[in-house]
Amino acid sequence: MHRNLKWFSVLTTVVMLFVLLGGALVTKTDSGMGCGDSWPLCHGQWVPTNITPELIIELAHRVVSGTAAILVVILAVWSWKAIGHKRETKPLAVLSVFFLILQALIGAAAVVWGQSDFVLALHFGISLISFASVFLLTLLVFEVDEKLDTSNIHFDKKMKVHTIGVTVYSYIVVYTGALVRHVEASLVCKDWPFCLNAAPFSLPNNMYEWIQMGHRFLAGLIFVWIGYITWMAIKHYKDQKLMVNGWIIAFILVSLQVAAGAAVVLTSMNIYVALAHALFITFLFGLLSYFIMLITRQASDHSPVAKPDPNTAVNTEIKSPKMITH
Repeated sequence: MHRNLKWFSVLTTVVMLFVLLGGALVTKTDSGMGCGDSWPLCHGQWVPTNITPELIIELAHRVVSGTAAILVVILAVWSWKAIGHKRETKPLAVLSVFFLILQALIGAAAVVWGQSDFVLALHFGISLISFASVFLLTLLVFEVDEKLDTSNIHFDKKMKVHTIGVTVYSYIVVYTGALVRHVEASLVCKDWPFCLNAAPFSLPNNMYEWIQMGHRFLAGLIFVWIGYITWMAIKHYKDQKLMVNGWIIAFILVSLQVAAGAAVVLTSMNIYVALAHALFITFLFGLLSYFIMLITRQASDHSPVAKPDPNTAVNTEIKSPKMITH
């Protein structure tokens, strides 16, 4: 059932992942102006003549982003028609298209008019929401024929608060990480985990060190937070395998994220390590978004159920005459 839609949704999710990584590559290689200040053309040309590495990276990112835009629109319309009966399908279809357009407009504005680093840092976060919307649409397609069973998932109040809190908080961590890249503060602190290991408790000396160390502190806190939630899931949700496995995966991803962040500094920002850093947070945010969808689904199913009156039940049984057969 919906086999072609499944393949197409997976393809769209993969392409959206390349959009995110491509955007990170553009930022990390400082290729944002590789095509000059013209958009969507490159130096005002359909086929640019003065080829540079920065131009290739920026132009490739634009081509992948344009391809993703077409795929996302098709997926949104196709999902709307095929699985529109599922409650989350239509909102996610709208969100995926809206945030994809928004990220394209911000990217175009940055090229044509320029933007402050604090505004540009929003670009990755917006791309992340667009990716998460497409990712959740893909999971919905697989849920239709029960390939992914979520019927026994139940969040108690404490788990709900922690899940929603850590998801919102993860977006703040993402923003500060993007800000580190845009203000070029990735290597302002040469040591790890402190800015200067020889003087671990010294305060940062300038704005760049504050941004870098602020991001490290927030990243350390989310590592501890997700570790605690994972412990809660293992201890109290043993009968819900999807819940337990999901949080174990989340803890693995945040651990890899922290390790990659340290490796970015220790390897003087090796490009492959830096891209892995962006990849892990993308997967983590997608997983947390899925938990949020399950919470909203559970909330919508909470309709009060009338409990039977035991006295009424007894009286009914007494008053109901038994059929006598001869």
